[in-house]
Formats: sequence, C-alpha cells, structure tokens
Amino acid sequence: MTRTAIDSNVIVALWSREPMATRMAQLLRAARAAGPLAVAAPVWAELHAAPGATPEFVARFLADTEIAVDFHLDEPVWRHAAQAFAAYADRRRASGGGHPQRLLVDFVVGAHAVKRADRLLTLDPDRYRSAFADLRIEPSRDLHPDRRAR
Repeated sequence: MTRTAIDSNVIVALWSREPMATRMAQLLRAARAAGPLAVAAPVWAELHAAPGATPEFVARFLADTEIAVDFHLDEPVWRHAAQAFAAYADRRRASGGGHPQRLLVDFVVGAHAVKRADRLLTLDPDRYRSAFADLRIEPSRDLHPDRRAR
C-alpha cells in the first residue's frame, strides 16, 4: 500500500479545469487505487484560498475523494522542513541569488510527504526535487512547461 501526499496545485488544477485537469484526475484515481491520500495542514489552508472555494466545498471535496488532512505535523516534519529550507536559503545566497524567494510552506509540504507518505503528487516536481532528493515525486516531470521553479 502506497500513501500519497498531494500538493494544493493538483487539487486547484482540478477545480479550475486547467488543461491538465484530466491528467490530474487520472493520477489521483491511480494514487487512490494504490493506497490512502493525504494533504498536509498547509495544503488544506491553501485550498480555502482557491477561487470559488468555501469551507463547505473544501470539506465536501476532501470527503468525497477520501483525502485525509494531516492537521498534526510533529517535530520530525518541522525539523526536516527547517533543514531543507535552510539548505535552500544557503544555496540561493551562495549562488548570488540573494534572499530566499520560495515560501516555507513548500518545505513543510515536502517534509510532510517525506515523513508521512510514500510520495508526493504535484504539478511542480522540480521545485520539490531540488530540496528533497529522497522524495518520490509524481509525475516525474513538470506538467507546466511555462512555470519556472521559484
């Protein structure tokens, strides 16, 4: 059984009917067939800010799709997120890129997937791959060719 963590961009793509929504629906169905689905609490919070989302809509969607919310992120998740965020900030400064531009939430989502799941389903695999080499990421390549890692 494989537990899959889900990034908010996958769910928002479904809701907004982006061009890759059909592909995301297929990936979600396959992930559900392989085992349980989960989102970290920060993803749950981000979903509430999606266009047209209401607390009732979010709750109904998560229940209907059997996606659990991990509200309690324990110390190992936070420590892993802190280490990955600090390493990213060091790399950015060393490259002359200045202050970090990525948000801590990305690192919490990645650390949650490392510590509480077997893989992460995201539209931005490159973003997570650079910070979490030990994380299995689906799909293996970026489905948004126009996006650039922040």
